[in-house]
Amino acid sequence: MKDEWKSLHQQYIRSQRKQRFYIITTQLSILVFFFTLWEVSSLLKWINPLIFSQPSKVFDLLLRNLMDGSLAPHVWTTFLETVVGFLLGTIIGTLLATLLWWSKFLSKVLDPYLVVLNSMPKVALGPLFIVGLGPGFISIMAMALAITVIITTIVVYTRFKEVDPNYSKVIQTFGGKKANVYRSVILPASFPTIVSTLKVNVGLAWVGVIVGEFLVAKQGLGYLIIYGFQVFNFTLVLMSLLVIAIIATLMYQGVYYLEKFLIRSMS
Repeated sequence: MKDEWKSLHQQYIRSQRKQRFYIITTQLSILVFFFTLWEVSSLLKWINPLIFSQPSKVFDLLLRNLMDGSLAPHVWTTFLETVVGFLLGTIIGTLLATLLWWSKFLSKVLDPYLVVLNSMPKVALGPLFIVGLGPGFISIMAMALAITVIITTIVVYTRFKEVDPNYSKVIQTFGGKKANVYRSVILPASFPTIVSTLKVNVGLAWVGVIVGEFLVAKQGLGYLIIYGFQVFNFTLVLMSLLVIAIIATLMYQGVYYLEKFLIRSMS
């Protein structure tokens, strides 16, 4: 019986590895097909090569900028702003969600404001941040937080409310206070949601930071995109977008593995 179970387990592991291999192969095939189609379309003038450039030129420009070191300061600036933005967005959003859960009066008062703020186009706040906070790092962070904090607050607070109230009643039956309920029930039950919010905030923080750099930055990938448009160098624009896509993917994967590690350590 033990040998049979071991055999079934090994078969399951092999099937999972095979499925993962097929998934990665398919993903890479789609990526290769996309760049190949892009290159051929540009060479055959199916698309305008001046506007859409071609992968060979984009990768050549990327390699040259990496070799001479001119790209590194822009990448580091945007990466640092994004990391700070999505971490602060998650922390502040979770604290606000905690405050709303703690005070039902406050949650009822602020609920319509959260809905309005969530539906408001955050990009429109950019000029206000520039005037109020000055052109620089602070206004870029404000732009990133404006996008990440509200979503985090709504998602985490919704999860707080969905926790089974019977668990809270058990704590209260034994004389536990609201702080005990939060520490022993609400927060542990919502921890996977909080960690998952990091993955969402990776993309949202990138949006906020890039928009902020569009408006005020003198360095960063957002600045390179705007500069490329100004000088009509669309190869530079596409190279910057490619770098953003690569770094955002790596950050997302990093948060994904962090989520798996934290959930595994808690279980």
